[in-house]
Amino acid sequence: MPTQPATLIHHATVITFDDSTSEGVNRLWPDGAVLIENGLIADVGESAALLARYPQAERWDAGGLLLMPGLICSHTHFYGAFARGMAIPGPPAKDFPEILEKLWWRLDKALDLEGVQRSAEVCLVDAIRHGATTLIDHHASQRAIDGSLDAIAEAVQSSGLRAALCYEVTDRDGPQAARSGIAENVRFQRKTAQARAAGDPGAARIAATFGLHASLTLSDATLAACAAEAERFHVHVAEHPADEYDSLAKSGRRAVERLHSFGITGPQSIFAHCIHIDAWEMALLRETQTAVSHQPRSNMNNAVGAAEITTMLRGGMRVCLGNDGFSNDMFLEMKAADLLQKVSHGDPRYLGADQVIRMAVTNNRALAAYFFERPVGIIAPGAYADLILLDYFPATPLTADNLPWHILFGVSGSHVHSTIVQGQVLMRARELLTMDEAAVSAAGRAAAAQTWERYWAMF
Repeated sequence: MPTQPATLIHHATVITFDDSTSEGVNRLWPDGAVLIENGLIADVGESAALLARYPQAERWDAGGLLLMPGLICSHTHFYGAFARGMAIPGPPAKDFPEILEKLWWRLDKALDLEGVQRSAEVCLVDAIRHGATTLIDHHASQRAIDGSLDAIAEAVQSSGLRAALCYEVTDRDGPQAARSGIAENVRFQRKTAQARAAGDPGAARIAATFGLHASLTLSDATLAACAAEAERFHVHVAEHPADEYDSLAKSGRRAVERLHSFGITGPQSIFAHCIHIDAWEMALLRETQTAVSHQPRSNMNNAVGAAEITTMLRGGMRVCLGNDGFSNDMFLEMKAADLLQKVSHGDPRYLGADQVIRMAVTNNRALAAYFFERPVGIIAPGAYADLILLDYFPATPLTADNLPWHILFGVSGSHVHSTIVQGQVLMRARELLTMDEAAVSAAGRAAAAQTWERYWAMF
Protein backbone atom coordinates (compact mmCIF):
# COMPACT_ATOMS: atom_id res chain seq x y z
CA MET A 1 0.00 0.00 0.00
CA PRO A 2 1.37 3.48 -0.83
CA THR A 3 2.67 5.40 2.14
CA GLN A 4 0.20 7.95 3.46
CA PRO A 5 1.22 11.00 5.52
CA ALA A 6 0.54 10.57 9.23
CA THR A 7 -2.54 12.42 10.48
CA LEU A 8 -3.19 13.35 14.08
CA ILE A 9 -6.82 13.95 15.02
CA HIS A 10 -6.69 15.83 18.32
CA HIS A 11 -8.91 17.65 20.81
CA ALA A 12 -11.62 15.02 20.42
CA THR A 13 -13.68 13.07 22.91
CA VAL A 14 -12.24 9.67 22.01
CA ILE A 15 -14.28 6.51 22.60
CA THR A 16 -12.09 3.49 21.95
CA PHE A 17 -14.47 0.55 22.58
CA ASP A 18 -11.24 -1.18 23.62
CA ASP A 19 -12.12 -4.08 25.90
CA SER A 20 -8.48 -5.11 26.31
CA THR A 21 -7.90 -2.40 28.91
CA SER A 22 -8.60 -2.39 32.63
CA GLU A 23 -11.05 0.47 32.08
CA GLY A 24 -13.37 -1.85 30.15
CA VAL A 25 -15.11 -1.72 26.80
CA ASN A 26 -16.11 1.96 26.90
CA ARG A 27 -12.71 3.54 27.54
CA LEU A 28 -12.98 7.31 26.99
CA TRP A 29 -10.42 10.11 26.57
CA PRO A 30 -12.15 13.48 27.27
CA ASP A 31 -9.43 15.40 25.38
CA GLY A 32 -8.01 12.63 23.27
CA ALA A 33 -6.08 12.17 20.08
CA VAL A 34 -5.55 9.39 17.52
CA LEU A 35 -2.59 9.08 15.19
CA ILE A 36 -3.33 7.53 11.79
CA GLU A 37 -0.41 6.19 9.77
CA ASN A 38 -0.55 4.12 6.56
CA GLY A 39 -4.22 3.37 7.05
CA LEU A 40 -3.78 2.10 10.60
CA ILE A 41 -4.19 3.50 14.08
CA ALA A 42 -0.64 4.08 15.29
CA ASP A 43 -1.26 5.68 18.68
CA VAL A 44 -4.04 6.91 20.96
CA GLY A 45 -3.92 9.01 24.10
CA GLU A 46 -4.22 12.49 25.50
CA SER A 47 -4.04 15.33 23.00
CA ALA A 48 -1.18 17.15 24.71
CA ALA A 49 0.99 14.05 24.82
CA LEU A 50 0.42 13.08 21.17
CA LEU A 51 0.81 16.63 19.88
CA ALA A 52 4.23 16.75 21.56
CA ARG A 53 5.16 13.25 20.40
CA TYR A 54 4.27 13.71 16.70
CA PRO A 55 5.10 17.29 15.69
CA GLN A 56 5.47 16.40 11.99
CA ALA A 57 2.03 14.79 11.59
CA GLU A 58 -0.72 16.60 9.72
CA ARG A 59 -3.11 17.98 12.32
CA TRP A 60 -6.89 17.76 12.38
CA ASP A 61 -8.35 19.73 15.26
CA ALA A 62 -11.62 18.00 16.10
CA GLY A 63 -12.77 20.88 18.28
CA GLY A 64 -14.41 18.63 20.86
CA LEU A 65 -16.21 16.32 18.41
CA LEU A 66 -16.84 12.73 19.46
CA LEU A 67 -14.39 10.32 17.82
CA MET A 68 -15.27 6.63 17.78
CA PRO A 69 -14.83 3.54 15.61
CA GLY A 70 -16.91 3.29 12.46
CA LEU A 71 -20.01 1.15 12.83
CA ILE A 72 -20.42 -2.39 11.49
CA CYS A 73 -23.54 -3.90 9.89
CA SER A 74 -23.69 -7.71 10.08
CA HIS A 75 -26.49 -8.27 7.52
CA THR A 76 -27.73 -6.00 4.75
CA HIS A 77 -29.10 -6.10 1.18
CA PHE A 78 -27.76 -3.39 -1.11
CA TYR A 79 -30.14 -4.46 -3.87
CA GLY A 80 -33.11 -3.55 -1.67
CA ALA A 81 -32.54 0.15 -2.34
CA PHE A 82 -34.77 0.01 -5.41
CA ALA A 83 -37.79 -1.14 -3.38
CA ARG A 84 -38.19 2.32 -1.89
CA GLY A 85 -41.32 3.97 -3.24
CA MET A 86 -42.06 1.13 -5.64
CA ALA A 87 -45.74 0.33 -6.24
CA ILE A 88 -46.62 -3.34 -5.76
CA PRO A 89 -49.62 -4.40 -7.88
CA GLY A 90 -52.66 -5.93 -6.24
CA PRO A 91 -53.78 -5.98 -2.61
CA PRO A 92 -51.13 -5.61 0.11
CA ALA A 93 -49.24 -8.77 1.05
CA LYS A 94 -50.88 -10.39 4.06
CA ASP A 95 -47.80 -12.15 5.49
CA PHE A 96 -44.08 -12.60 5.00
CA PRO A 97 -44.22 -15.50 2.50
CA GLU A 98 -46.44 -13.31 0.33
CA ILE A 99 -44.03 -10.37 0.73
CA LEU A 100 -41.25 -12.60 -0.55
CA GLU A 101 -43.29 -13.79 -3.51
CA LYS A 102 -44.79 -10.44 -4.52
CA LEU A 103 -41.86 -8.13 -3.77
CA TRP A 104 -38.41 -9.58 -3.25
CA TRP A 105 -38.45 -12.63 -5.53
CA ARG A 106 -39.68 -10.50 -8.42
CA LEU A 107 -37.50 -7.49 -7.70
CA ASP A 108 -34.34 -9.57 -7.67
CA LYS A 109 -35.30 -11.00 -11.11
CA ALA A 110 -35.85 -7.48 -12.43
CA LEU A 111 -32.29 -6.35 -11.71
CA ASP A 112 -29.58 -6.22 -14.37
CA LEU A 113 -25.90 -5.67 -13.63
CA GLU A 114 -26.31 -1.92 -14.05
CA GLY A 115 -29.07 -1.92 -11.45
CA VAL A 116 -27.00 -4.09 -9.11
CA GLN A 117 -24.15 -1.58 -9.11
CA ARG A 118 -26.35 1.52 -8.94
CA SER A 119 -28.41 0.22 -6.03
CA ALA A 120 -25.20 -0.61 -4.18
CA GLU A 121 -23.90 2.92 -4.76
CA VAL A 122 -27.07 4.42 -3.28
CA CYS A 123 -26.60 2.35 -0.12
CA LEU A 124 -22.90 3.18 0.11
CA VAL A 125 -23.58 6.92 0.05
CA ASP A 126 -26.07 6.35 2.85
CA ALA A 127 -23.49 4.33 4.80
CA ILE A 128 -20.83 7.02 4.56
CA ARG A 129 -23.30 9.68 5.70
CA HIS A 130 -24.37 7.61 8.72
CA GLY A 131 -20.97 6.27 9.78
CA ALA A 132 -21.38 2.59 8.81
CA THR A 133 -17.89 1.73 7.61
CA THR A 134 -18.08 -2.09 7.40
CA LEU A 135 -21.04 -3.83 5.77
CA ILE A 136 -21.76 -7.54 5.28
CA ASP A 137 -24.00 -7.76 2.23
CA HIS A 138 -26.24 -10.60 1.03
CA HIS A 139 -27.07 -10.25 -2.66
CA ALA A 140 -29.63 -11.67 -5.13
CA SER A 141 -30.24 -10.82 -8.81
CA GLN A 142 -31.52 -14.06 -10.26
CA ARG A 143 -31.36 -12.99 -13.93
CA ALA A 144 -27.99 -11.25 -13.55
CA ILE A 145 -25.96 -13.62 -11.41
CA ASP A 146 -22.62 -13.91 -13.20
CA GLY A 147 -20.42 -10.95 -12.31
CA SER A 148 -22.93 -9.45 -9.88
CA LEU A 149 -20.47 -9.56 -6.97
CA ASP A 150 -17.87 -7.81 -9.13
CA ALA A 151 -20.38 -5.02 -9.81
CA ILE A 152 -20.95 -4.56 -6.08
CA ALA A 153 -17.23 -4.81 -5.28
CA GLU A 154 -16.48 -2.10 -7.84
CA ALA A 155 -18.96 0.20 -6.11
CA VAL A 156 -17.46 -0.58 -2.70
CA GLN A 157 -13.92 0.01 -3.93
CA SER A 158 -14.87 3.39 -5.40
CA SER A 159 -16.64 4.44 -2.21
CA GLY A 160 -13.69 3.62 0.04
CA LEU A 161 -15.88 1.59 2.42
CA ARG A 162 -15.26 -1.96 3.65
CA ALA A 163 -17.56 -4.89 2.81
CA ALA A 164 -17.93 -8.67 2.83
CA LEU A 165 -20.02 -9.93 -0.10
CA CYS A 166 -21.85 -13.09 -1.13
CA TYR A 167 -24.48 -14.31 -3.57
CA GLU A 168 -27.76 -15.86 -2.38
CA VAL A 169 -27.97 -19.46 -3.64
CA THR A 170 -31.55 -20.71 -3.97
CA ASP A 171 -33.51 -23.41 -5.81
CA ARG A 172 -36.58 -21.22 -6.31
CA ASP A 173 -35.68 -20.43 -9.95
CA GLY A 174 -34.51 -23.88 -10.97
CA PRO A 175 -31.28 -25.91 -10.96
CA GLN A 176 -29.36 -23.78 -13.47
CA ALA A 177 -29.84 -20.61 -11.41
CA ALA A 178 -28.77 -22.51 -8.28
CA ARG A 179 -25.61 -23.74 -10.02
CA SER A 180 -24.90 -20.20 -11.24
CA GLY A 181 -25.27 -18.85 -7.71
CA ILE A 182 -22.81 -21.42 -6.39
CA ALA A 183 -20.37 -20.60 -9.18
CA GLU A 184 -20.59 -16.86 -8.49
CA ASN A 185 -19.73 -17.38 -4.82
CA VAL A 186 -16.83 -19.70 -5.64
CA ARG A 187 -15.47 -17.40 -8.34
CA PHE A 188 -15.61 -14.34 -6.12
CA GLN A 189 -14.02 -16.15 -3.17
CA ARG A 190 -11.08 -17.13 -5.35
CA LYS A 191 -10.79 -13.67 -6.85
CA THR A 192 -10.65 -11.94 -3.45
CA ALA A 193 -8.12 -14.46 -2.13
CA GLN A 194 -5.90 -13.96 -5.18
CA ALA A 195 -6.12 -10.17 -4.88
CA ARG A 196 -5.02 -10.27 -1.27
CA ALA A 197 -2.19 -12.69 -2.03
CA ALA A 198 -1.01 -10.36 -4.79
CA GLY A 199 -0.95 -7.39 -2.42
CA ASP A 200 -3.69 -5.46 -4.23
CA PRO A 201 -4.04 -2.22 -2.19
CA GLY A 202 -7.83 -2.32 -2.25
CA ALA A 203 -8.11 -6.01 -1.44
CA ALA A 204 -7.93 -5.42 2.31
CA ARG A 205 -11.37 -3.79 2.18
CA ILE A 206 -13.19 -6.54 0.25
CA ALA A 207 -13.97 -9.99 1.63
CA ALA A 208 -16.13 -12.92 0.57
CA THR A 209 -18.42 -15.41 2.22
CA PHE A 210 -20.94 -17.88 0.73
CA GLY A 211 -24.60 -16.85 0.50
CA LEU A 212 -27.64 -19.10 0.91
CA HIS A 213 -31.22 -17.89 0.82
CA ALA A 214 -32.97 -20.01 3.45
CA SER A 215 -33.69 -23.63 4.25
CA LEU A 216 -37.16 -23.36 2.70
CA THR A 217 -35.78 -22.70 -0.80
CA LEU A 218 -32.82 -25.09 -0.67
CA SER A 219 -32.85 -28.78 -1.50
CA ASP A 220 -30.60 -31.33 0.15
CA ALA A 221 -28.61 -31.64 -3.07
CA THR A 222 -28.01 -27.89 -3.29
CA LEU A 223 -27.05 -27.65 0.37
CA ALA A 224 -24.57 -30.47 -0.09
CA ALA A 225 -23.10 -28.78 -3.17
CA CYS A 226 -22.69 -25.51 -1.28
CA ALA A 227 -21.15 -27.18 1.76
CA ALA A 228 -18.55 -28.79 -0.51
CA GLU A 229 -17.36 -25.35 -1.65
CA ALA A 230 -17.01 -23.27 1.51
CA GLU A 231 -16.46 -23.21 5.26
CA ARG A 232 -18.48 -20.10 6.11
CA PHE A 233 -21.97 -19.10 5.09
CA HIS A 234 -24.50 -16.28 5.29
CA VAL A 235 -28.12 -17.49 5.39
CA HIS A 236 -31.63 -16.42 6.48
CA VAL A 237 -32.98 -18.66 9.23
CA ALA A 238 -36.50 -18.92 10.69
CA GLU A 239 -37.51 -15.40 9.74
CA HIS A 240 -41.06 -16.77 9.55
CA PRO A 241 -42.55 -20.05 10.87
CA ALA A 242 -42.81 -21.26 7.27
CA ASP A 243 -39.06 -21.89 7.29
CA GLU A 244 -39.38 -24.22 10.28
CA TYR A 245 -42.41 -26.10 8.93
CA ASP A 246 -40.76 -26.57 5.55
CA SER A 247 -37.60 -27.92 7.17
CA LEU A 248 -39.60 -30.36 9.29
CA ALA A 249 -41.46 -31.58 6.22
CA LYS A 250 -38.24 -32.04 4.24
CA SER A 251 -36.03 -33.56 6.89
CA GLY A 252 -37.82 -34.13 10.18
CA ARG A 253 -35.49 -31.53 11.65
CA ARG A 254 -35.96 -27.86 12.49
CA ALA A 255 -34.16 -25.30 10.31
CA VAL A 256 -31.00 -24.83 12.40
CA GLU A 257 -30.64 -28.60 12.84
CA ARG A 258 -31.07 -29.21 9.12
CA LEU A 259 -28.48 -26.61 8.19
CA HIS A 260 -26.12 -27.94 10.86
CA SER A 261 -26.37 -31.43 9.38
CA PHE A 262 -24.78 -30.06 6.21
CA GLY A 263 -22.00 -28.23 8.07
CA ILE A 264 -23.47 -24.76 7.53
CA THR A 265 -23.10 -23.69 11.19
CA GLY A 266 -19.82 -22.48 12.68
CA PRO A 267 -18.09 -19.39 14.10
CA GLN A 268 -17.59 -17.81 10.68
CA SER A 269 -21.21 -18.31 9.58
CA ILE A 270 -24.02 -15.77 9.92
CA PHE A 271 -27.59 -16.91 10.58
CA ALA A 272 -29.81 -13.88 10.00
CA HIS A 273 -33.02 -13.36 12.00
CA CYS A 274 -33.56 -16.64 13.94
CA ILE A 275 -36.91 -15.35 15.18
CA HIS A 276 -38.75 -18.67 15.38
CA ILE A 277 -35.98 -21.00 16.57
CA ASP A 278 -36.58 -23.01 19.73
CA ALA A 279 -34.41 -23.57 22.81
CA TRP A 280 -32.63 -26.59 21.31
CA GLU A 281 -31.74 -24.64 18.20
CA MET A 282 -30.40 -21.85 20.39
CA ALA A 283 -28.25 -24.38 22.22
CA LEU A 284 -26.89 -25.70 18.93
CA LEU A 285 -26.03 -22.20 17.73
CA ARG A 286 -24.29 -21.46 21.03
CA GLU A 287 -22.38 -24.76 20.89
CA THR A 288 -21.17 -24.08 17.34
CA GLN A 289 -20.54 -20.37 18.06
CA THR A 290 -22.58 -19.45 14.98
CA ALA A 291 -23.28 -15.71 14.72
CA VAL A 292 -26.94 -14.64 14.81
CA SER A 293 -27.72 -11.32 13.11
CA HIS A 294 -30.69 -9.34 14.46
CA GLN A 295 -32.59 -6.82 12.26
CA PRO A 296 -35.36 -5.27 14.41
CA ARG A 297 -36.65 -2.64 11.97
CA SER A 298 -37.13 -5.21 9.22
CA ASN A 299 -38.73 -7.70 11.60
CA MET A 300 -41.26 -5.08 12.72
CA ASN A 301 -41.95 -3.99 9.14
CA ASN A 302 -42.61 -7.57 8.00
CA ALA A 303 -44.60 -8.36 11.17
CA VAL A 304 -42.64 -11.58 11.63
CA GLY A 305 -42.20 -11.28 15.40
CA ALA A 306 -39.40 -10.48 17.80
CA ALA A 307 -36.43 -12.79 18.28
CA GLU A 308 -35.56 -13.74 21.85
CA ILE A 309 -32.49 -11.52 21.81
CA THR A 310 -32.33 -10.92 25.55
CA THR A 311 -32.41 -14.67 26.20
CA MET A 312 -29.83 -15.38 23.49
CA LEU A 313 -27.39 -12.85 24.93
CA ARG A 314 -27.95 -14.10 28.46
CA GLY A 315 -27.05 -17.58 27.25
CA GLY A 316 -23.81 -16.44 25.68
CA MET A 317 -24.88 -16.59 22.05
CA ARG A 318 -23.03 -14.44 19.51
CA VAL A 319 -25.84 -12.05 18.60
CA CYS A 320 -24.85 -9.29 16.17
CA LEU A 321 -26.74 -6.35 14.68
CA GLY A 322 -27.63 -5.80 11.03
CA ASN A 323 -30.25 -3.80 9.13
CA ASP A 324 -31.60 -6.14 6.39
CA GLY A 325 -31.40 -3.39 3.76
CA PHE A 326 -33.03 -0.61 5.78
CA SER A 327 -31.07 2.65 6.02
CA ASN A 328 -27.46 2.33 7.12
CA ASP A 329 -28.10 4.43 10.22
CA MET A 330 -26.97 1.76 12.68
CA PHE A 331 -27.63 4.13 15.58
CA LEU A 332 -31.30 3.91 14.64
CA GLU A 333 -31.07 0.11 14.47
CA MET A 334 -29.63 0.08 17.98
CA LYS A 335 -32.57 2.07 19.29
CA ALA A 336 -35.06 -0.21 17.55
CA ALA A 337 -33.38 -3.30 19.01
CA ASP A 338 -33.82 -2.00 22.54
CA LEU A 339 -37.40 -0.82 22.06
CA LEU A 340 -38.59 -3.99 20.31
CA GLN A 341 -37.44 -6.21 23.17
CA LYS A 342 -39.17 -4.01 25.71
CA VAL A 343 -42.50 -3.76 23.90
CA SER A 344 -42.59 -7.43 22.83
CA HIS A 345 -42.15 -8.55 26.44
CA GLY A 346 -44.10 -5.75 28.09
CA ASP A 347 -41.15 -5.15 30.40
CA PRO A 348 -38.86 -2.08 30.38
CA ARG A 349 -36.05 -4.13 31.90
CA TYR A 350 -35.49 -6.21 28.75
CA LEU A 351 -32.24 -5.83 26.78
CA GLY A 352 -30.85 -2.39 27.78
CA ALA A 353 -28.28 -0.07 26.24
CA ASP A 354 -25.26 -1.98 27.53
CA GLN A 355 -26.46 -5.17 25.83
CA VAL A 356 -27.22 -3.28 22.62
CA ILE A 357 -23.59 -2.10 22.57
CA ARG A 358 -22.52 -5.69 23.17
CA MET A 359 -24.32 -6.67 19.95
CA ALA A 360 -23.51 -3.67 17.78
CA VAL A 361 -19.90 -3.17 18.83
CA THR A 362 -18.32 -6.14 20.60
CA ASN A 363 -20.05 -8.97 18.73
CA ASN A 364 -20.07 -7.23 15.34
CA ARG A 365 -16.35 -6.57 15.74
CA ALA A 366 -15.66 -10.22 16.57
CA LEU A 367 -17.60 -11.26 13.47
CA ALA A 368 -15.75 -8.83 11.21
CA ALA A 369 -12.44 -10.25 12.45
CA TYR A 370 -13.08 -13.37 10.36
CA PHE A 371 -13.25 -11.32 7.17
CA PHE A 372 -10.50 -8.74 7.49
CA GLU A 373 -6.82 -9.01 8.31
CA ARG A 374 -6.79 -6.39 11.08
CA PRO A 375 -9.37 -5.34 13.66
CA VAL A 376 -12.19 -2.93 12.88
CA GLY A 377 -14.69 -1.44 15.30
CA ILE A 378 -12.02 -0.47 17.82
CA ILE A 379 -9.56 2.35 18.40
CA ALA A 380 -6.31 0.63 19.31
CA PRO A 381 -2.81 0.57 17.81
CA GLY A 382 -2.64 -1.82 14.88
CA ALA A 383 -6.35 -1.66 14.04
CA TYR A 384 -7.58 -0.28 10.74
CA ALA A 385 -8.23 3.46 10.97
CA ASP A 386 -11.99 3.16 10.39
CA LEU A 387 -13.29 6.13 12.35
CA ILE A 388 -16.21 8.53 12.57
CA LEU A 389 -16.47 11.98 14.07
CA LEU A 390 -19.82 13.13 15.48
CA ASP A 391 -20.93 16.62 16.44
CA TYR A 392 -22.66 15.34 19.56
CA PHE A 393 -22.18 17.77 22.42
CA PRO A 394 -24.11 16.22 25.32
CA ALA A 395 -26.16 18.35 27.68
CA THR A 396 -25.41 15.93 30.53
CA PRO A 397 -22.11 14.40 31.70
CA LEU A 398 -20.67 11.75 29.37
CA THR A 399 -18.68 9.01 31.08
CA ALA A 400 -17.40 5.55 30.22
CA ASP A 401 -20.16 4.08 32.38
CA ASN A 402 -23.12 5.94 30.88
CA LEU A 403 -21.90 5.98 27.25
CA PRO A 404 -24.30 3.24 26.04
CA TRP A 405 -27.28 5.27 27.22
CA HIS A 406 -25.97 8.40 25.50
CA ILE A 407 -25.66 6.41 22.28
CA LEU A 408 -29.19 5.04 22.52
CA PHE A 409 -30.98 8.16 23.71
CA GLY A 410 -28.79 11.00 22.44
CA VAL A 411 -26.72 10.05 19.40
CA SER A 412 -28.15 9.51 15.91
CA GLY A 413 -26.80 9.05 12.42
CA SER A 414 -27.49 12.72 11.75
CA HIS A 415 -24.64 13.57 14.14
CA VAL A 416 -22.03 11.98 11.85
CA HIS A 417 -19.70 14.78 10.77
CA SER A 418 -16.83 12.89 9.12
CA THR A 419 -16.14 9.30 8.05
CA ILE A 420 -12.72 7.68 7.60
CA VAL A 421 -11.90 4.16 6.37
CA GLN A 422 -8.38 2.74 6.42
CA GLY A 423 -7.05 6.26 6.84
CA GLN A 424 -8.88 7.65 3.80
CA VAL A 425 -11.31 10.47 4.51
CA LEU A 426 -14.59 9.59 2.78
CA MET A 427 -16.57 12.49 4.23
CA ARG A 428 -15.36 15.59 6.04
CA ALA A 429 -17.70 18.11 7.61
CA ARG A 430 -20.57 16.31 5.80
CA GLU A 431 -18.97 16.79 2.38
CA LEU A 432 -18.63 13.49 0.52
CA LEU A 433 -15.14 13.17 -0.95
CA THR A 434 -15.18 9.77 -2.71
CA MET A 435 -18.70 9.69 -4.12
CA ASP A 436 -20.72 12.28 -6.06
CA GLU A 437 -24.05 12.04 -4.27
CA ALA A 438 -26.03 13.93 -6.91
CA ALA A 439 -24.63 11.76 -9.70
CA VAL A 440 -25.23 8.56 -7.71
CA SER A 441 -28.84 9.58 -7.04
CA ALA A 442 -29.48 10.47 -10.69
CA ALA A 443 -28.00 7.20 -11.95
CA GLY A 444 -29.94 5.31 -9.29
CA ARG A 445 -33.24 6.89 -10.33
CA ALA A 446 -32.66 5.98 -13.96
CA ALA A 447 -31.73 2.38 -13.16
CA ALA A 448 -34.60 2.06 -10.68
CA ALA A 449 -37.14 3.21 -13.28
CA GLN A 450 -35.93 0.53 -15.70
CA THR A 451 -35.94 -2.08 -12.91
CA TRP A 452 -39.50 -1.16 -11.95
CA GLU A 453 -40.70 -1.59 -15.54
CA ARG A 454 -39.27 -5.11 -15.65
CA TYR A 455 -40.75 -5.83 -12.20
CA TRP A 456 -44.28 -4.69 -13.13
CA ALA A 457 -44.13 -6.76 -16.33
CA MET A 458 -44.03 -9.92 -14.16
CA PHE A 459 -47.60 -9.44 -12.92
